[in-house]
Amino acid sequence: MMKKNKYLLFSILAFFMFYSCDTLDIENIYDYNADLVWDDESLVEAYMANVYAEVMGNWSATLDQKTQQLSGIHFYLDRVTITNTQYKEWNYETIRLINEAIVNVDAGTLDQEVKDYIIGQAKFLRAYVYFNMVRYHGGVPYITVPQDKDTDDLYVKRNSTAECFDFIIKDLDEAISLLPEQISKSSTEFGKIDGCFAIAFKAKVLLYKASPQFNPSNPWDNNYWKEAHTANETAYTKLKSLGYALTPQYEDIFLVEKGPEVVFSVINTYPNKTANWDYGVRPGSESRGPASACPTWEFIKEFPMKDGKLYEDPTGKYYKTDEEFLQSYWENRDPRFNKSIVWNGSAYEVSNKSGNRQYTALGIADVLDDFGVNPVANINSTNLDRYSGFFVRKASDLSLLQSEVQQYDIDFIVMRFAEVMLNYAETANETGKQDVALAILKEIRERAGIEAGDDGNYGITATTREQIREAIVAERNIEFCFEDMRFWNLRRLRMLDVLDGTTKHGVEAIAINADGSEMPIATAKEKAANNELTEENFKYSTLQIPFTGVKVNSLPEKYYFFPIQQEVIDLNSNIEQNVDWGGTFDPTL
Repeated sequence: MMKKNKYLLFSILAFFMFYSCDTLDIENIYDYNADLVWDDESLVEAYMANVYAEVMGNWSATLDQKTQQLSGIHFYLDRVTITNTQYKEWNYETIRLINEAIVNVDAGTLDQEVKDYIIGQAKFLRAYVYFNMVRYHGGVPYITVPQDKDTDDLYVKRNSTAECFDFIIKDLDEAISLLPEQISKSSTEFGKIDGCFAIAFKAKVLLYKASPQFNPSNPWDNNYWKEAHTANETAYTKLKSLGYALTPQYEDIFLVEKGPEVVFSVINTYPNKTANWDYGVRPGSESRGPASACPTWEFIKEFPMKDGKLYEDPTGKYYKTDEEFLQSYWENRDPRFNKSIVWNGSAYEVSNKSGNRQYTALGIADVLDDFGVNPVANINSTNLDRYSGFFVRKASDLSLLQSEVQQYDIDFIVMRFAEVMLNYAETANETGKQDVALAILKEIRERAGIEAGDDGNYGITATTREQIREAIVAERNIEFCFEDMRFWNLRRLRMLDVLDGTTKHGVEAIAINADGSEMPIATAKEKAANNELTEENFKYSTLQIPFTGVKVNSLPEKYYFFPIQQEVIDLNSNIEQNVDWGGTFDPTL
């Protein structure tokens, strides 16, 4: 694993923390002595490092619980209301921090080159924060200066959604003009925003602008698609010319840091900055508590077979009936399945345990790992409301011992070149360039290790605009699994009906003898202790999850735009509520 050059931001933070003036407190970026900061490059760098941390986030195992990928009913009935805090993105404290940086750095005494670099980063970060607010709510007040409570009108109105997109693009264009074109992955500056990330993110913003979420009356033929295609073609061409490419091995995207696919990542370095990924995805016996993210049977079925077709496709080389598939779901799958999922009986050399297999069968597996209701086990599983019989392998650092899972410090990838490619493919398809879209889909699948087939199409049968659109959605689902993209793409495409009203299931494993009869629990447990049982030594059945409580997803039409929290409106009567939430503001274009 590559760990070089991960210390820049943290050395800055350390400098900031131990700076001689005790009025400057790294622990509270909202309370600092401005007179000490803006003419000192090191302190400005430290200030910006904290803004980055506020904006960019880090690994989080549970994010895709919003979709069918992971267990748990995230969207229960009325999860989002006007009065609660759920799905409210009103991040004006961070906007003020960014605006202060832009204004104060520009007025300070630093060299102009240094000023430009910092202001370029700040304008990108401002656009990034506003984009997230617009993605949640539609148009918001677009504030570009630190407001003064004594002299400024604080009762501002919402800008229209169109105005917000224009402001975001303006900020990004200005950022691109000020940022270095590309920061080398060997540079001590790596981890800061560069022109490549800004160009790729601008293209993503314009993809959203064109998408059905913002254009429900004309989702596929509005003029924004042409603008989006131009931006995405530019981003794809520019990044490819500068050496960005798909990492040859899928698992290496995450586990070998600073690879060719990384457009931007958050730098993690133990002990200064860690993430909770392994802590959240490992089976309980190999972590410090129960896993918080477990793949569902619904998602297991969505991975293609090795030929790129679904198991239920009768034209597929690996076609199976539902029952055949349930008893052999691990066979002949898209190689990304093996690199993303842990299943009962699968090889799982976690904590450097050579030859280790992971078990989930009740009465056989560790009580922190089991899942099922088998009465013969004479034990009740405590995991029926959180587990599914599957665990996440993707991006897990198996070299960490059980006692070290909280030391996980693999860099968190915010954007990778595969996303740039599929964004380009989507806009190409919607502007009549189906050949471009198909070529990119094939390239993604070729890297995945899917068989090309006699026709060289990697299992892709789509030919029309509508079919290719569906193929891109399906490919994103697999390629970016557990990376918090599925929900936002479905919402962007106005496809939340795919999730609404659905339930989730897990798979119970019960050990069997060669003749199909159930193996005595004691015998099976002894064999499992020696890793002698493989997945073929079990029979499988499905269980609805969670076992108790809410079992059905609820995502009404009005979730395409979330409401402004009532508390915000109570403080500023000029803020209009969104139309689907009892107000008059139309968040669409």
